Amino acid sequence: MAEPKKRLTSTRSGNRRSHLKLKKINLSKCPKCQAPTLPHQVCKNCGFWQGKDVLKLAEKAKNKEERRKARQEEEEK
Repeated sequence: MAEPKKRLTSTRSGNRRSHLKLKKINLSKCPKCQAPTLPHQVCKNCGFWQGKDVLKLAEKAKNKEERRKARQEEEEK
């Protein structure tokens, strides 16, 4: 196996590793709820994207609550 003839300098090693740093996450605010969100993605807090309710989180929560109540009523009977 090939072996290096000379030891690498710290500058050369540092230059090679200079691209391994972590980058700052660019967050923007949701125009509806002001929660921090990633750009070009649906807001995980309210489910809106470009002024449209994409995820319909309120409807899903309402349906889930209705199913839970119905299940509790069946168990009580």
